Amino acid sequence: MKRWGVLALACLLAPGWAQTDTRRSGLSYMGPATQAMQRDDSQNPAMLWVAEGEALWRAPAGRDQKSCMSCHGDAAQSMRGVAARYPAFDAASKLPLNLSQRIQQCRQSQQQAAPWAAESQPLLSMETYVAHQSRGLSIAPPDDARLAPFTQRGQAVYARRIGQIDLSCAQCHDGQAGQRLAGNPIPQAHPTGYPVYRLEWQGMGSLQRRLRNCMTGVRAEAPPFGAAELVELELYLMQRAQGMALETPAVRP
Repeated sequence: MKRWGVLALACLLAPGWAQTDTRRSGLSYMGPATQAMQRDDSQNPAMLWVAEGEALWRAPAGRDQKSCMSCHGDAAQSMRGVAARYPAFDAASKLPLNLSQRIQQCRQSQQQAAPWAAESQPLLSMETYVAHQSRGLSIAPPDDARLAPFTQRGQAVYARRIGQIDLSCAQCHDGQAGQRLAGNPIPQAHPTGYPVYRLEWQGMGSLQRRLRNCMTGVRAEAPPFGAAELVELELYLMQRAQGMALETPAVRP
């Protein structure tokens, strides 16, 4: 019965997609120059973060001086497909964890090292490097009934009007996708390329940074990084993008 419940939820979250998939990656809304920058690794500035993440993967850290590689081996093998499955349910906390939180958890438990700050360069580099190993694979959220209530809460956040402007994510990214806002295209908000390099930021940023930007953009108070509301929204967005290809690291304006 649990499996059927998860399947029913998937159908609810993706009406009609099995018949006609009209979903589009944010890349398809970008101009030719931005598309070319993302597709050419020699031009993609985010590859600097991938390179730093690889160095961190191999570097000893913590009191036991272990590296990620000493436990997990070659990331191209052991991390392939991992980013496509997160957020995932964590049995210890009984909560969903996103990829960044899982990296922090692993770092603290296995290496006994201090956590990296949210949105810090080391954390973004490691997350980008791990996610990069799944580039080209389809987003495949876990078929886990324990995630269902969290996904439903994330869906409610997506549909809820917030802020002084009184807008929801759905009103913009479902109802107005393809239109323009302040000269920029409004995408469908599929999280296919995070962490992303944004020309506006001149650096990398996580999906939570982008979500918080949207919230402050409609003059709402954004939850802190790692808040349950943001992780649940991430979870719903990944369910909504199920089957789409990962592009990490993406480039956006």
